[in-house]
Amino acid sequence: MNPNIFREYDIRGKYPDEINETVAYTIGRSYGSYLKEKLNQTTCIVSYDNRLSSPTLAAYLTKGITDSGLNVYNYGLTTTPMHYYARFIHNLFGIMITASHNPGDDNGFKFSFDNLANARGEMIEDFKKYTFASQFQTGNGTVSSGNITEKYVEYLRYGVEFGRRKRKVVLDLGNGTTSIIARKIFEKVNVDFDIIFEENDGRFPNHHPDPNVEANLESLKKTVLAKKADCGLAFDGDGDRLGIINERGEIVPSEHFMILIIRNIINTVKNKTFLYDVKCSKALEDEIKRLGGTPICYRTGASYTQAKVKEDDLPFGGEYSGHFYFRDKISDIGSGIYAGLRLLEILSKTSKKLSELEADIPKYYSTPEIKFPSRDETKFEVIDKIKEFCESQRWSLNTVDGVRVNFSTGWALVRASNTGPNITMRCEATDEVGLKNLQTIFTNIVNAYNK
Repeated sequence: MNPNIFREYDIRGKYPDEINETVAYTIGRSYGSYLKEKLNQTTCIVSYDNRLSSPTLAAYLTKGITDSGLNVYNYGLTTTPMHYYARFIHNLFGIMITASHNPGDDNGFKFSFDNLANARGEMIEDFKKYTFASQFQTGNGTVSSGNITEKYVEYLRYGVEFGRRKRKVVLDLGNGTTSIIARKIFEKVNVDFDIIFEENDGRFPNHHPDPNVEANLESLKKTVLAKKADCGLAFDGDGDRLGIINERGEIVPSEHFMILIIRNIINTVKNKTFLYDVKCSKALEDEIKRLGGTPICYRTGASYTQAKVKEDDLPFGGEYSGHFYFRDKISDIGSGIYAGLRLLEILSKTSKKLSELEADIPKYYSTPEIKFPSRDETKFEVIDKIKEFCESQRWSLNTVDGVRVNFSTGWALVRASNTGPNITMRCEATDEVGLKNLQTIFTNIVNAYNK
């Protein structure tokens, strides 16, 4: 087993070279044993996304878990938020077989050891050591099958209250796992909707399943304009990320969406503290403070964000990547579809267009997330060297996740990706010239150390 498949928030790699049936069985034996021995559990939940390799990996994973003596509730093909919901209603831990927004030939395992979020950081490192020690339990666990589709649909409906204006939306399912549930949900709410790429196809034949990359949203942009829709919503391969297009066919940045949500709820929640990750625009910090709230700039990673939002009982938090977590109405299940419903809820109660709601958000100039290929074995050492260099320059730093260098006219972030062999960079400034300068400076810094 390649130790590099154990990443910061999950286990992930190429199928079948790194993730295969043998690995799935071993992870199952280890996970079942770990839950029995260290957490006194008797049962866990197993689900999987629609990638072509997922059903067979689920079978071997389940066999490994039951051979450890742990029982399994098998919920079969679900989105990751549906899996979270199953864990929530049963108060159990579990494994979701998915590679999220990665290409179709990747796969992996998101797994939990507490009721806050998926395993993360030291939890995964401890599980990695336990797995490679191979001192597994034995037994004859049982397998029970379940279906939560109808309960899940009703749960999401309970979390929104639409106004009188019926808005038109285009949904881009990207042939991902939301294809099994999206139509059922949107038929139950007061919207007019069209769907593109609805066919359930884990090869993702129409575009890469990551709605945070603009190139993957070209078809959605064109359809929104052609249908004269109020907005477009796109979801990733396992349904826990959201991408948004406004009525002009323009991308709505994650930070803009978060600002619209915070403006909408800040006067209805007791705790006015809101969380965002280090990749997010300063516009978000500015707006939270202007509204009288308290901003928290936190580390990147869905597992970290979700755990912090729950642990501190925050009403809302999110990430640049399109993960959003709500706790103001229902217990959070990290759903891209639910985040989209919350946007439509806002639109249903105003006559303004989405672009008009965005119009007064403070303007900054920013790059997309830029990736530099870097070996998994050395990428964190590269970041340490960049940090040392920035400290030697006496720059103002935020090191909660990588290195975010703050200047009076902007900032630059350099960090090691936790989901792939990359170093990522993002820059933002108050004007285009400043942005270009920051991008040039920090591209040179990354290249100097990332040899």
